[in-house]
Amino acid sequence: MSGKASDEDLALLGEHALRYVESGFTVGIGTGKAASAFIRALGHSELKIRAVPTSERSAELARRVGIELRPLEGELNVALDGADEVDANLDLIKGFGGALLREKIVAAAARYYVILVGEEKLVRRLGQRGSLPVEVLAFGVDLCARRIEALGLRPQVRRAEKGQEFSTDNGNLILDCAVEEIVEPARLERELAAIPGVLGSGLFVGVADEVLVCAAGGKISALKRRGTKAKA
Repeated sequence: MSGKASDEDLALLGEHALRYVESGFTVGIGTGKAASAFIRALGHSELKIRAVPTSERSAELARRVGIELRPLEGELNVALDGADEVDANLDLIKGFGGALLREKIVAAAARYYVILVGEEKLVRRLGQRGSLPVEVLAFGVDLCARRIEALGLRPQVRRAEKGQEFSTDNGNLILDCAVEEIVEPARLERELAAIPGVLGSGLFVGVADEVLVCAAGGKISALKRRGTKAKA
């Protein structure tokens, strides 16, 4: 496998991803380095679209490059986002940037969901990077942590740079859960969702329609889920 995709490689990936968008579309825009590269490419293009951001950071960047923003109402033509891990089934771990709950909502609202990653994000099995974020209601954080620990994970409350508890744009907490490689991600996703106070996990199973992979040097390849619906 090649090395980590550079900022220049991700810029090429963002430009490449414009082919999934047409003027008049309503587009979900994600959070993170790859998603930011796409947002910048979109803002510098001649495409006239409206965007639904998954975080305040993405919203701020979109405003700076002249993209019209709107609230989430109805279906999105397409959504494009990054991921922290992608396995051979195109299942994902997301949320290292703390926007996983809004990202999951936007993914569910999109007719077609495209993931943009550097080649280093491809893994044999989810959990390979050792962490799974889970967004929880602050009121229930103790219960959530104990229930998650009972599933064999090792949760810790995420801390911000100055040591205070990290708060999501939704005002919730993130439990970063140390994990081994995940054998049954769909089952774990269901088990986490069943815990009162868990609002969403970083497991995105069966969600991505297509993954665009950028290798170091800018070579881009596309991976499609079997039986995926047609591109919007």
